[in-house]
Amino acid sequence: MQEPFSLLIQQEPVFKTIVENYGLPTIPQRPEGFETLVLLILEQQVSIDSAKATFLRLKELVKSFYPETVAQLSDEQIKAVGVSRQKTTYIKALAAALLSKELVLEELSSLSAAEVREQLIKIKGIGHWTIDIYLMFSLQAPDLLPLGDIAVVTTFKELFNLHEKGEMESHAQSWKPYRSYATYLLWHHYLRKRNRKIEYNP
Repeated sequence: MQEPFSLLIQQEPVFKTIVENYGLPTIPQRPEGFETLVLLILEQQVSIDSAKATFLRLKELVKSFYPETVAQLSDEQIKAVGVSRQKTTYIKALAAALLSKELVLEELSSLSAAEVREQLIKIKGIGHWTIDIYLMFSLQAPDLLPLGDIAVVTTFKELFNLHEKGEMESHAQSWKPYRSYATYLLWHHYLRKRNRKIEYNP
C-alpha cells in the first residue's frame, strides 16, 4: 500500500472503511501537454464520457493534434463536432497562448503548484477546477483539494456531514500533505457506491 494512503487510513476512520469496502483507488494519470488541457476544458460541467466523445471527434479534424493545427480550424469546424461556442473560444485561447509562448507547458513540471496555478489561470477558460485536475493527473501534485469538483463536494456531504466548502477545507487540513490522495479516496467511494467506472484517458 502506498505510504500516503497508509497514513490517511491511519488518521481518518472513514478512509479505512472506504478501502475495506472497495479496495484502494487507482491514481488517475494523464500525459502533460496541450491534448490533456483541451480534454479538461471539454470536461468542464459535463460528464467525462460525453467530453471524451467530443474530444475524439475534434481529434479527427486534424492529422496531428497540436496548437498550430487546432488554431487553423475555424470556429464553425470546431462547433460542428459538438464543442460549444464558449469552449471553442477557450480552446482557441489556449492554442494562442502556447503559440505566442505566453504559456510554455514544458516548464510547468519544474514549478510549484502555486506557480503553475498562476501561469494557467491567465488563460481564458482555464479555472481552478481545470488547474487542480491538471496538477493532480498530469503533474502528480500530492496536496490538492479540488472543491470545485461536484463529486468531491457530494462525498464530503455524504461521509462527513459537512455542507459548507469552508468546513470541508478546514476538515481536510489534517490530510496535508496528501490531500490529492484523500481526493482519490473520495472519488473512489463516489464511483463505487454508484456502480460507476471511469476511464480517465480517451
